[in-house]
Amino acid sequence: MAAVKPGLGRVLPGSSILFLCDMQEKFRHIAYFPQIVSVAARMLKVARLLEVPVVLTEQYPQGLGPTVPELGAEGLKPLPKTCFSMVPVVRKELDARPHLHSVLLCGIETQACILNTTLDLLDRGLQVHLVVDACSSRSQVDRLVALARMRQSGAFLSTSEGLILQLVGDAAHPQFKEIQKIIKEPAPDSGLLGLFQGQNPLFR
Repeated sequence: MAAVKPGLGRVLPGSSILFLCDMQEKFRHIAYFPQIVSVAARMLKVARLLEVPVVLTEQYPQGLGPTVPELGAEGLKPLPKTCFSMVPVVRKELDARPHLHSVLLCGIETQACILNTTLDLLDRGLQVHLVVDACSSRSQVDRLVALARMRQSGAFLSTSEGLILQLVGDAAHPQFKEIQKIIKEPAPDSGLLGLFQGQNPLFR
């Protein structure tokens, strides 16, 4: 496995893991929910093609329902939680992977479980790559400020396609043609352009 220089934000399949956070039935009212799930489903398909491990959580599933079927997470065992971070319930998975370097993070809500998961992972010395077109909140102000907050703490903000192409690395990769089919159509608009337009002081 090639070495990854800290601080560059490179991602490699052999040292990465995909986290899918709380995309459940009772969260369908969240802004851009269908688009967020669609992009997360792309990330999951690519992770499976490249043999990147995947972890799926559900926040209080008794009240908030199961993971939505359109994520395509069949075969994954969701880990139930009540904590506003994925890390306590995935600690064994993290500890079992000493070569793990990067966590690719999708889900909801950005200012709650995504933010706290990010801080916990950074505290463990892991790089966090937020799939910004696969994270949302009920409030777009919360979403925007949480993304800025995580960037201040050292997380990387990336789009799904940017991360997918980093993971595959080369058009000569044996799985590239399958991955090309996944990204042939641009990812759906999840309202990010409006958040980043203009002289936004949070992202200077």
